[in-house]
Amino acid sequence: MTILLQPNRNNMNFDSKKSYTLEDNVVLLRPLLETDIEHLLPFANNEADIWKYSMVSAAGQEGMQNYISTALNLKNDGKDYPFIVFDKRSNKYAGSTRFYDIQPSADTVQLGFTWYGKDFQGTGLNRHCKYLMLQFAFEVMGVYRVEFRADSRNQRSIAAMKSIGCTVEGTLRSNGYTQDGNRRDSTVLSILQVEWEENVKVNLFKKLML
Repeated sequence: MTILLQPNRNNMNFDSKKSYTLEDNVVLLRPLLETDIEHLLPFANNEADIWKYSMVSAAGQEGMQNYISTALNLKNDGKDYPFIVFDKRSNKYAGSTRFYDIQPSADTVQLGFTWYGKDFQGTGLNRHCKYLMLQFAFEVMGVYRVEFRADSRNQRSIAAMKSIGCTVEGTLRSNGYTQDGNRRDSTVLSILQVEWEENVKVNLFKKLML
């Protein structure tokens, strides 16, 4: 008789109703609130091209209000967990990021909807955010896989994800609409739990020290 062993499932230790704060000496990520529009509105009003490659724009006051409300509704449904990003070095709010497409049945999550104001791009802030979120995902949430996606034209974003240890898996062809109504291809990347434990965590931590 052949006995089929069932894989361990539902190991995720995560409750979207709880308040999780992630921080190190450079950055603090705390749960996004409706009132955070006051911190993020300057980006919406003055730096609309931040969302050039995003499927969802937060440009303008209405755009930012809708962006925050949608993120919080998805959080209430247990699908997303959005953060606001605070840069400790400048003592200023820098942008937003989130876990999304949270799937406890598969022990997987996506990391994205990440954007920063121009003054915070290329400063190393993103690596600190990604380290904290990956550490939380693999070591607290208990996921087996973290997925990332980017517009295939956004080579800067793809290069940044590869630099933190992501593996490019392929391209989803014409999988969504851009803000101008055209279709876009999305590059899919990921990090697995075993990769985090074996080398990604150590290598990324070393880059934080640069």
